[in-house]
Amino acid sequence: MQTTEVTELTRPRVIQLSEKTPVVVDDLWTIVRDEADARQRIQTRGEALKHVVLPVNVYLEAQRFDASTLAATGAWIPPQADFELWAPSLQGAHMIAVDFPSFRDGRGFSIAVMLRTRYGYRGELRAIGDVLRDQLEYMRRCGFNSFAVRPDKSITDALKGFSEITVRYQGDANDPTPLFRRR
Repeated sequence: MQTTEVTELTRPRVIQLSEKTPVVVDDLWTIVRDEADARQRIQTRGEALKHVVLPVNVYLEAQRFDASTLAATGAWIPPQADFELWAPSLQGAHMIAVDFPSFRDGRGFSIAVMLRTRYGYRGELRAIGDVLRDQLEYMRRCGFNSFAVRPDKSITDALKGFSEITVRYQGDANDPTPLFRRR
């Protein structure tokens, strides 16, 4: 039996859209779910906040006091949040992560569409949580451009989810033109 020594830390992998093509890349972001930990990182500033995704309420608190500390920071949104109250305040976020606590919970799809169409958010929009292959193409159509597939699933297998639907009758957040108008 052959063993391989790990010489460096391996980062989690995510799928990102590069020129509309899904590719697997190292995840440069750290999602901080604990609010106390997030507040501690804000107090220490500097590298502790680089590529960190904070709970949305902590992100907004920090933004009110010192927006410069959030230079390379993102916010994550739980599906039960009334995000329309503060969605306009997220325009400066480098990344917004929308949590899918369960495969059956579709609220994140609505959040993504509204962020892209109603609020004009143009940054990285990532699906996190219970993200599975069957959802990926639908998530892309709602405006997601980054996907953190559930850790117990194969990310290379998940890539196939983008090529399973080849004809789209309805318009979407990326191209609102329906099929009959594309002829």
